[in-house]
Amino acid sequence: MKLVRHGARGREKPGLIDAQGRLRDLSAHCADIGWAELSPAGRKRLAAIDPATLPLVRGKPRLGVPFTGISKIVGVGLNYRDHAKETGAAIPAEPVLFMKATTAINGPCDDIVLPRGSTKTDWEAELGLVIGREARYVPEDKALSYLAGYVCFHDVSERHFQKERGGGWDKGKGCDTFAPIGPWLVTADEVKDPQRLRVWCEVNGVMRQDSNTDQMIFSCAHLVSYISQFMTLMPGDVICTGTPPGVGLGMNPPQFLKAGDVVRLGVAGLGEQCQKVVAGRS
Repeated sequence: MKLVRHGARGREKPGLIDAQGRLRDLSAHCADIGWAELSPAGRKRLAAIDPATLPLVRGKPRLGVPFTGISKIVGVGLNYRDHAKETGAAIPAEPVLFMKATTAINGPCDDIVLPRGSTKTDWEAELGLVIGREARYVPEDKALSYLAGYVCFHDVSERHFQKERGGGWDKGKGCDTFAPIGPWLVTADEVKDPQRLRVWCEVNGVMRQDSNTDQMIFSCAHLVSYISQFMTLMPGDVICTGTPPGVGLGMNPPQFLKAGDVVRLGVAGLGEQCQKVVAGRS
């Protein structure tokens, strides 16, 4: 299934994308797409619904984040060898973790707002993993069974805040609008191998990132297992798995986002995002 939430911010309704790519409304079957719907039993119940019986949604409504109940976003840094090299960082021996604030959560095609004082806001297309049931000390060979599904994730990053203001990375990762998620959640049963997915990003129509999750240093299963050794992962939690090479920081000279830029990105089978970059309030 491709699960979505459609409508104005804060008033989204649940829905799904049918086999013909049409948006259908799920409101008669659930109030929202949250923990209950992300659970194994919830996904099974929704999968039993014949999409043809659901009302079509006319027009092109805004798509919001395709599920609710996100208690935390765990980021993985430097998880593509070529990306680590382009940023001048050492290849990590273990996954590098950081947190993105839940106040950064944004719809897949909502504007990216440059934070006050930003000089080096950068793009990072990523595969996102969505937890479907409580995960604690998970063995790697069972890890993917804890996922509700997969999403396209944009780990927008302010490099000056991240790298030049001291301390950890979080201050450059958690700015408002810096976590676009969606457009839809593809349930785990429809992604046969998460290590075979193209990840790409265009800025102003120019391809900047074009890689594949088979280039990850640490696999999706390893990341779920590894992170669950340090914190309990709850339904709706998101792991953003790292970005491939081609970010603005790695260019010579570096290039960063400015007001008026347009970023398009996607992950194979998981849909596309498109965001306009706008200036923040002074």
